[in-house]
Amino acid sequence: MLFDSSIRKELARSFGATAVVLITVVMTMMLIRTLGQAYKGSVSPSDVMLVMGFTVLGQLPTILGLSLFVAIVGSLSRMYRDSEMVIWFAAGQGLASLLKPLLRFAWPVIFITAVLALGVLPWSYQQIEQIKTQFQQRSDLDRIAPGEFQESAGGKRVFFIDKDTPSDMTASNVFVVSREPGKESVTSAKGAHLEVIKGERMVILQNGQRMETRADDGSVRVTEFKEYGVKVDGDNPVAMEEMAARTMPTKDLIHRNEPIARSVLGWRLGLPLAALNFVILGLAVSSVNPRAGNSTSLMIALFAFIIYYNLMTLGESWVGASKISMWDLLGLLHGGIFAGSVLVLLARHFRWSPRDLLGGAGKRRGAAQ
Repeated sequence: MLFDSSIRKELARSFGATAVVLITVVMTMMLIRTLGQAYKGSVSPSDVMLVMGFTVLGQLPTILGLSLFVAIVGSLSRMYRDSEMVIWFAAGQGLASLLKPLLRFAWPVIFITAVLALGVLPWSYQQIEQIKTQFQQRSDLDRIAPGEFQESAGGKRVFFIDKDTPSDMTASNVFVVSREPGKESVTSAKGAHLEVIKGERMVILQNGQRMETRADDGSVRVTEFKEYGVKVDGDNPVAMEEMAARTMPTKDLIHRNEPIARSVLGWRLGLPLAALNFVILGLAVSSVNPRAGNSTSLMIALFAFIIYYNLMTLGESWVGASKISMWDLLGLLHGGIFAGSVLVLLARHFRWSPRDLLGGAGKRRGAAQ
């Protein structure tokens, strides 16, 4: 009882401190990133803190997994360094006996990680996209001041309007210069209004004229129109499909067989599996070398986490590209790391070594002869 309680108290202190530090670092990074998006016109400046909060909420499964891994490695390394592990080993507690109290402490964290990954993560992405969409649907006309030339969010078009209308979604006496590869067009219209057609933002110009000039031969084409639609900085269709899958609830992803949907589902399922593997891996690799620095074990833990996280990201891209199935990825990556961690843990628990294994094989061959 004393063995379990002392280890769990040590883990709780280390986990809490690590989680606070990581959340603070992530919040700072997300604040800088969100301010950059607001500067580019992707989000409203008034929604910066809200977008940052949802973004940090979406990163919590990864933060909790890393905090758990660092807490286990840091706590066990301190116990090795202060000779507490020697006392527990002398009292008959082997290395594998530590797994039970570690899992008792870690299962609430793994459960919360699963809830966040499967339920809260898509909801946070959905809220962020909703905030961005609501701002972008009105931003291109709102930031155009009457009597001034203003660029669109992507810098591909220049607008000039006489905004003498009762609504913020409409304009009058519009002048638009559009630059595209190989051609440039100048469009003028008596009126315009903003619409969302099939998920794309369109400026509908009314009663105007369009003059298009080609750069290769200098030819000019003039067209008059009653209504003319101009797409306002449309997104990449692949990126839009990926974001649609990320915002989709997990129960809907289960019934979809598209590669992007399976890749997102595999990522969500992999987060709690990775948290479980971090418990076993942390116990297996925790040790202290008296000749090395005190932070060596933590550096090894961070390096292992980076490799694991990058493999998960690479596997997600492979599933999205149909190079591997989702279940094969879960089995090979997470199942492989689980089996490897258990093997290393058993080798350290029973103090196996390659020399012992080779010696045992040699003795068996000698006995057979």
